[in-house]
Amino acid sequence: MAPADEAEGGRPSEFALIEEVFAPLASGADGALALKDDAALYRVEAGCETVLTVDAIVAGIHFLPDDPAESVARKLLRVNLSDLAAKGAVPKGYLLVTAWADDTAFDWIKRFAGGLADDQRRYGVSLWGGDTVKTPGPLTLSLTAIGEVPIGGMIPRSGARPGDDLYVTGTLGDAALGLEVLKGRLSGPGSEDAAYLVRRYREPEPRCSLGPRLRGLAHAALDVSDGLLADLGHICETSGVGARIEKGRLPLSVAAQRVLQGDETLFPLIAGGGDDYEILFAASPEKRAGIEAAAGEASVSVTRIGRVTGPEEGVTLADGAGRAIPLKQLGYRHF
Repeated sequence: MAPADEAEGGRPSEFALIEEVFAPLASGADGALALKDDAALYRVEAGCETVLTVDAIVAGIHFLPDDPAESVARKLLRVNLSDLAAKGAVPKGYLLVTAWADDTAFDWIKRFAGGLADDQRRYGVSLWGGDTVKTPGPLTLSLTAIGEVPIGGMIPRSGARPGDDLYVTGTLGDAALGLEVLKGRLSGPGSEDAAYLVRRYREPEPRCSLGPRLRGLAHAALDVSDGLLADLGHICETSGVGARIEKGRLPLSVAAQRVLQGDETLFPLIAGGGDDYEILFAASPEKRAGIEAAAGEASVSVTRIGRVTGPEEGVTLADGAGRAIPLKQLGYRHF
């Protein structure tokens, strides 16, 4: 049941908020019906299937209460676009559910919508619909992203095969280190490195240009959200295989390298910190040239970090001498 259309606390009523702040985000999508109906229309392109993904973020858990509204919006959209990219899907649009805390200022909401508008232009998507409600808190936001792949073209988690190469895009650990900076637990980086790491935490880079190019090349893929080792474990579990990756091959940004030079004990944040939103994928060694070409076309760096093994070997992180490196926790756990 929709709440009464009354303004409270200087914030517009529900319907005025939708019309003033969110309807402009749907202006480029005919099927959104200007957000004036109870549903949206979506026509799938001939020969394609729909790929759906949804993620929610909660203040104090997935973002800090004082993070800029624009960054919160970008993170919410980008973590979902990252899921689509890892499935080889082209993003089309999204649905948005907002549960505004009582103390969420109208200016914050407008800046949040501005962040979405910026990324809509960047990634070629539009708002198609959703819901807005009020909550005592904390602020909770949920987004469902819709994408398309050719029929049978989605890249699953479950297709990795023994002997496959393992790859990851971009660099690892920046986001986890950035969160440590924001929480005041990492004082080593200089101001430029600290700003870079914080930005990587607040505003991940979904690899939308590369994901569709991995169709026909990657046997299995997902995006790294809970941590490299934890998410590799998801691929191994669903594929019925093991994996071995090499510590020295893990791609690090210059900022992360400088942090580790000052304190090697922070390495677990690289392998298990989470929030990287890079694509981790498995592919046959025969596809190396194709993967290199796809990465070049997409302007995305890709690093081969290990290989898929038999299921009896489990997931192993090895040092330069081939010895297993024990880690207390493989990644983030929600429960």
